[in-house]
Amino acid sequence: MKTLLSGPHVILGLKVAVIAVTLLLLASLIALARGKVRLHGRINIVFFVLTGLALFVFEVVIRFLNPDAFDYFNADPVLRNALNVHLCFSVPSALLLPFMLYTGLAHRRTAHLILAFIFGVLWFGTFVTGVFFLPHSAMP
Repeated sequence: MKTLLSGPHVILGLKVAVIAVTLLLLASLIALARGKVRLHGRINIVFFVLTGLALFVFEVVIRFLNPDAFDYFNADPVLRNALNVHLCFSVPSALLLPFMLYTGLAHRRTAHLILAFIFGVLWFGTFVTGVFFLPHSAMP
């Protein structure tokens, strides 16, 4: 019997979460382009909280609730490689988030813009590899 906490279900949930927060990120950039800096900041706070919450839930699932959920990735070198490539983008982008939030809230514009460029590249990679490269079904 498959559980809702199986690896493929978790991956599907993470894909939905990545798409949702990416839409928030795009809304934040639109607000910024329209000169609504305060709205940009508020949307980014929501982006930060939701992304952090998704990472926390993901870690609880794979560490405590179903530690075997992603064993199927280890059984297939192609899947494992896709996961490794995804992690090369997603881990650094997650680590960069608190610094992005801090520099934005502290009005450290130059540092924020530099981090924003790096984060944008990493988030694009996270989005593409997470949504399009990771399967949300276990391969036979």
